[in-house]
This record gives sequence, structure tokens and C-alpha cells, in this order.
Amino acid sequence: MTRDIIITRQLAAFAGLNPYQRQSGSSVNGQSRLSKIGSKYLRKALYMPAIVATRWNPVIAKFAANLLQRGKCKMSALGAAMRKLLHIVFGVLKTQQPFREKNV
Repeated sequence: MTRDIIITRQLAAFAGLNPYQRQSGSSVNGQSRLSKIGSKYLRKALYMPAIVATRWNPVIAKFAANLLQRGKCKMSALGAAMRKLLHIVFGVLKTQQPFREKNV
């Protein structure tokens, strides 16, 4: 793995936007959730932009619609949109280039 992928995963974990699977042996398979072990302020700051992006940003909207079509609940799709926004912000800040759809 490249260093940037590792850093973006660590950033998502710091924000508490990584998935947490509840599993115990072979009999208990709970629903996946956001881990929420991280900065509640960062999650709070990304919540409203993710709602707006799922409606107006074509990349995020398509991504969220695909998740909903596959049977994920709305809050799960919103959490994934928050994580994707965080990855996009990291990429823009790292490269000092404006966001372009074709690179996602």
C-alpha cells in the first residue's frame, strides 16, 4: 500500500468514520456501524456537508445512490459519503489542485 492510502485510512479512523463490524464467533453477526472512536467534532463538521454533497455533488450523489440501491440504509450511505468527502478533502489539500471528477 502506498503511504497516502495509509494516511487517508488513519484520517478516517481519527474522525471515527471507519466501519465497525459486530461479530462474535460464527453465531453473532451484528449490523455494521461507524466506530465513532474518534473526533466527534470532525464528524459533526462533516455531517451537513455530506448531506448537501449527496444532493448536489455528482460524484458523491452517484456513490450514495449506488449504496442505497444495494440495500444500505440512509445513515450508512451518509456515513460513507462523509468518509468519501474526507478523502477528497485530503487529496485536494495534499496536491494543492482543485477537485476534478475524473480522478475519483
